[in-house]
Amino acid sequence: MISRTQLRQFLAVVDTGSFTQAASSINVTQPTLSAGIAELEKRVGMKLLERTNRRVQLTPAGNQLLKHARRIEREFRAAEANGSARPVLVKPIRLGVLHSMATAQVEAALRAYRGAERVEIMEGSQADLSSAIARGKIEAAITLIDLDESRSDQSILYHEPYCLAMSVSHDLAGRDVVTAAEIANEPMIVRRSCEVLMQTSRYFTERGVRPPFSFKSTNDDRAMAMVGAGLGITVAPKSYRRPGIAMAKLDGFTATRTVGIRYSQQCIERYGQGHGLFQAFESRVSAAGSGSQEQDVLGSPRRG
Repeated sequence: MISRTQLRQFLAVVDTGSFTQAASSINVTQPTLSAGIAELEKRVGMKLLERTNRRVQLTPAGNQLLKHARRIEREFRAAEANGSARPVLVKPIRLGVLHSMATAQVEAALRAYRGAERVEIMEGSQADLSSAIARGKIEAAITLIDLDESRSDQSILYHEPYCLAMSVSHDLAGRDVVTAAEIANEPMIVRRSCEVLMQTSRYFTERGVRPPFSFKSTNDDRAMAMVGAGLGITVAPKSYRRPGIAMAKLDGFTATRTVGIRYSQQCIERYGQGHGLFQAFESRVSAAGSGSQEQDVLGSPRRG
C-alpha cells in the first residue's frame, strides 16, 4: 500500500527538483528520502524519477503518478482544513522496543520520525516481543535478530560486540583489551536485563574470577550512570557508550548481538517495511550514542 508519506516525499522531489532540497523542505534526511522514493517505485513497479547532472526529471510513469499524487494531497489538505468535519482518528503504530536498547538510539529515531501515525511503545525481552507480535499486540519490534533464520519479515540494522564498560577516570580506561585477571577485584555492576548475563557469569567463573557486586539493576540507564560515576564496571553492548564511559574489549569474551526490526504480517500489509517510522530507525538508530566508528554497523539495512 502506498502511504501519504511516500507521496509527499515524491511531490517534494518534483517541486524542488533535488533530493537534497526536498529532504530539507520536509525535514528528513536524504537517505530517508531516497529510501522512501525507492520503496514507492517498488510498490508502483516502475521507475518514477531520473537523476541528471542538473535536476531530477520525471519519467513517463512519474508524470502519470504526479496527477494522482497532487489530487490525493489536495484532498488530504482539504480534509484537514475542514474544521467542521469530525476528526479522523489515525490508528497508532504499536512498536516493541527491546529493553536493552540504548535509550539514545530510540530517542534519535523517534525525533527523526515525521509520520502521521502516533507511536505507542512497549518494552520487553526478545521473547516478550516475539510473543506480542504473534498475538497481534504490536505491529513491529526493534529486537534481536537470529542470523541463522532467513526471514522476509525482518530487517537487520547493525551488529555489535559486548564490551567492558568503565568510567573514563578508571585506571584501565584507554586500553583496547582488558583481561579478566586485571579486573578480578573490581566492583561489578550487574545489568539484570542483559541477554548474555549467564554467559558473562560463566566467563568469569571459568577464569576463577568472582568480582564483588556494587550495584544490581534492571534499569540500564541507571546502571550505566553508576558506571560513569565510578561505582563499578560492567559488560554492555558497545552502543551503550556515552560521554564519561570508556569501552574496551574483554579478552576472550566473544559475545555479539544483531539488532533489527521484526514485522508482523499485518504491519507489512498495512504499512510496508518502508514506512517512515522504520526508515527513521534504519537511518538513526545505529548512529545515536553508539560510537559508530568502532561499532560494526552495516552500510545499509538489509532484509533478513
